[in-house]
Amino acid sequence: MTFVDRADAGRQLARRLTHLRDEPLVVLGLLRGGVPVAYEVAASLRAPLDVIVVRKLGVPYQPELAMGAVGEDGVLVVDKGIVRATGIGVDQFAGVEARQRAEVERRARELRVRRPRVDLEGRTALVVDDGIATGATARAACQVARAHGARRVVLAAPVAPLGWEERLGADADELVCVDTPESFSAIGQCYEHFFQVTDAEVLDCLERARRARSAQEATSPQRLARDEGVAIPAGTVQLSGHLALPVSPIGVVVFAHGSGSSRHSPRNQYVAGVLQHVGIATLLFDLLTEEEERNRANVFDIELLAGRLVEVTRWLHVQPLEEALPIGYFGASTGAGAALWAAAEPGSRVAAVVSRGGRPDLADTRLPRVGAPTLLVVGERDDAVLALNRQAQAKLRCDSRLAVVPGATHLFEEPGALEAAAYAARDWFVAHLVAARAAAS
Repeated sequence: MTFVDRADAGRQLARRLTHLRDEPLVVLGLLRGGVPVAYEVAASLRAPLDVIVVRKLGVPYQPELAMGAVGEDGVLVVDKGIVRATGIGVDQFAGVEARQRAEVERRARELRVRRPRVDLEGRTALVVDDGIATGATARAACQVARAHGARRVVLAAPVAPLGWEERLGADADELVCVDTPESFSAIGQCYEHFFQVTDAEVLDCLERARRARSAQEATSPQRLARDEGVAIPAGTVQLSGHLALPVSPIGVVVFAHGSGSSRHSPRNQYVAGVLQHVGIATLLFDLLTEEEERNRANVFDIELLAGRLVEVTRWLHVQPLEEALPIGYFGASTGAGAALWAAAEPGSRVAAVVSRGGRPDLADTRLPRVGAPTLLVVGERDDAVLALNRQAQAKLRCDSRLAVVPGATHLFEEPGALEAAAYAARDWFVAHLVAARAAAS
């Protein structure tokens, strides 16, 4: 079989992968040639697209022959058979590895500066290349995906040599290929047009995939089983809230707003909409009554606000939802301090926490007791808050990550900034709510 070009190959490959549509999927293209193929696959499966940076370690006097590969986060794959057959010494190998590892780090740095890595925690990583030759770079890519927390790794390519499955070993959980020709000498022989892919083409694929994903989420109907205002008892008062419950939810996220805000916060409502599109229920509520808000001391009483969050969580646990759903907290500004304080309470069953432009320092002494996986999302130009979040992350003992949104200030008002924060929160919650649900069942 001959493919017209990488786009044609990607569309044909996508038809072999439709069984993955219902999985929490991320499509990962190998730089550079795998990205145009992966773009078509991601578009067909309506999945997010990202890249994995790997470099082949070519034999010095025969660069096309791979004796191994290196990838992001220090991954190294060695083909010991090729090394022995070519007589490559330790020093020669180390020299090639050092040069290619530096190139991996350079390319990863350039790609990630404005495009944070899509979170793979608990998800299925679909690794895509334009073809498999020795399998060294593909193996490295699969190991990188696994190192980033992928629950399952699927490796797919339009073409590979006969017996290619044996070369991959256990690095992938599933292998998918369109064609394995008997006479196979190079990947390019299976394409009518097989030109070098440029960095500009890679960036164009990623940007088009991002725009398409945004359009899907903006236009997809939100199938909600419940979409209503609620009154939540909390001690001697009642708090006003709004519950949105998608059909067949995977979990529920409770929002804790910042000072001077409320359940009507347009930023939190936007994030809630992004979460609802992927099947996460949301509860936005007022942490204080109107009378309590008149006393400004209450607005910064983190213990009081955290107590309210705990009360609301208890209320959720006794609601007639479809089933017991794992719960996450999303806190903004001072609300993030309250969310982390509440997550540190003894017996807390919170599955994940996300802080957006948050003040985790307000829960300072309790941070080491937080057990829920925590994502801290901060704007690159929000200098003071970024410093506070770095200090807070050092005190957390749970699984944590700091996501810095390029060019963003405290309120994420810059073009694409709030979108980036919302997508980071979505990916974090999907991964950890799904994992919590699987553990419970």
